[in-house]
Amino acid sequence: MTPFFESLGLPYEWAWTIATVLGIVIISLLVMLAVAMVIYVDRKVLGAIMLRRGPNVVGPFGLLQSFADGLKVFLHETIIPSAANKGIFLLAPIITFTVALAAWAVIPFSAGVVMADINVGLLYILAISSLGVYGVVMSGWASNSKYPFFSAMRAAAQMISYEVSIGFVLVCVVLFVGSFNMSEIVMSQKGFGLGLINAHFVHPLLFPMFVVFFISALAETARAPFDLTEAESELVAGYQTEYSSMAFALFWLGEYANILLMCSLLTILFFGGWLPPLELSFLYWVPGIVWFLLKTFLFFFMFSWVWGTVPRYRYDQLMRLGWKVFLPMSLLFVALISGYLMAIGHFDLAQRDKRTWDDAETLVQYTCEDGDLAGASRFTVAIQEYGRGDRRFEQWAFRLIGTPLPLERKQIDEVQAIVPRGLEFELVRFRPIDESRNQSFVLEVIKPEPRRLGTCKKTFDLAEAGEVR
Repeated sequence: MTPFFESLGLPYEWAWTIATVLGIVIISLLVMLAVAMVIYVDRKVLGAIMLRRGPNVVGPFGLLQSFADGLKVFLHETIIPSAANKGIFLLAPIITFTVALAAWAVIPFSAGVVMADINVGLLYILAISSLGVYGVVMSGWASNSKYPFFSAMRAAAQMISYEVSIGFVLVCVVLFVGSFNMSEIVMSQKGFGLGLINAHFVHPLLFPMFVVFFISALAETARAPFDLTEAESELVAGYQTEYSSMAFALFWLGEYANILLMCSLLTILFFGGWLPPLELSFLYWVPGIVWFLLKTFLFFFMFSWVWGTVPRYRYDQLMRLGWKVFLPMSLLFVALISGYLMAIGHFDLAQRDKRTWDDAETLVQYTCEDGDLAGASRFTVAIQEYGRGDRRFEQWAFRLIGTPLPLERKQIDEVQAIVPRGLEFELVRFRPIDESRNQSFVLEVIKPEPRRLGTCKKTFDLAEAGEVR
């Protein structure tokens, strides 16, 4: 959105600031709307499991029940216990809610639809999700009450225990992908299973890690059967016991935002993110964000299903599962996956991919003239390649000369990349014609316009462009 505001005459600094604030507002509103809907779905699923109707009065099919509950909570009085630490008591739900929203900054909903596509997105998620326990601990301590304090101690031990296993599961995925970037993790799953299935979970070494991550996500979000932080038969309502009104609502909003975050991580890490389930061309007619949302809500349904069918664990069982089962198991699979990838030469190829532009040989340069794209200025595309010998054509890269940011290397399979050029964006497609020989390819530079696309297309033959070794 920054180029749009720049086109209105704003300086870059103001355009970037307005675009960033607007992005934060949009993501926050969408997450809050999704939370309202999944609370409704949660209650409907539980009702179906228990042979009840669930919400069915407020609005059509009860769809407005969550909004009515939110309005009711908003109108209630905020009661602060006389013995509580007032400042920390009120700060705790704010921290829980804010941290839950901050993690969504690096979640890619579709190709290019992400607020901050940073290279350490996975580490950012791990760091931000770890901060959520502070709100729970602060609320339990500030309440100055027995049951909330017990709940806070449980929450601290529970979240730390299962974050260790989640960390090792993430290591397993990163070993396969070679990147912490969330978008690259998604794209690495394209055709991962037999060239047909767009998912990591089909690999025999990653499927157990998918199961570990799913169960650990239940524990990390204090979801049944691991909801020991708010076990009503033991702790009344746990750390939320002394809260009312909007302070109580913020805890619930943060909790469900975290649950949706874990569902989206399961989608991104193991189920192909915005990619369709199968590598079939007609499935790409469905927008990527639709696939992402469908997969995310599938996992939320599984969370609700577990809640309605599995009895609550005892606390000793919870700790045993985390420290004596998941931790050794995830460590073992880190070693197994590392050994497997070393045996197949995976890391040698990954190291080759990290070469700089100085290590690459330019085979073709293509200049797009002003008339090729309506309203576009002249620019040059350089096609470069890495590697030598038999693998010369396995890794390719391309960049636009004179643009602010160079493009990273891309696989020889069909690739789309958004390239900044002044105040506009160009969409570059790089795809081979003869995939068996990898000696010909088509480069298309597309300029999106409101009602039409201007296209600049060139076909290259590598045998003529450079010496084939």
